[in-house]
Amino acid sequence: MSDTAEIRIVEASRVIAAPPEVVFEQIADPAKQPAWDGNDNLGQAPEGQRVHATGEVFSMALTSGAIRENHVVEFEEGRRIAWMPAEAGGAPIGQLWRWELEPEGAGTRVTHTYDWSELHDEPRLERARGTRAENLLASIDRLAALLEG
Repeated sequence: MSDTAEIRIVEASRVIAAPPEVVFEQIADPAKQPAWDGNDNLGQAPEGQRVHATGEVFSMALTSGAIRENHVVEFEEGRRIAWMPAEAGGAPIGQLWRWELEPEGAGTRVTHTYDWSELHDEPRLERARGTRAENLLASIDRLAALLEG
């Protein structure tokens, strides 16, 4: 992997005091994601799009009003989900959002990864560069606050 690709992969991780299946339900249901989004980028998603398999596509309205169709490229129920966003009707634009869950003690280690190593669309690069581990951790922290009460 080149130095550039390594810089373009951001990750954050922490333990949430909830079982993996409970955490996964929040992540796999797009309608629930805006409530804990640490990037303050997600507006809303229609109900009834809970992800069940690789190859599915779910839509999300961003806070800007733009619609993204998210192509699920990795899926293991209760453990891993990843998707690549695309403009409505288009192909993925080179970004990958991944969530991995591992039981740890009485809780779940949640690892959130943003990989933009395949993003080559100049207008999107500035925003991608601004997405840091702190943003990813903010999502995990908000998810924890929601689930830990």
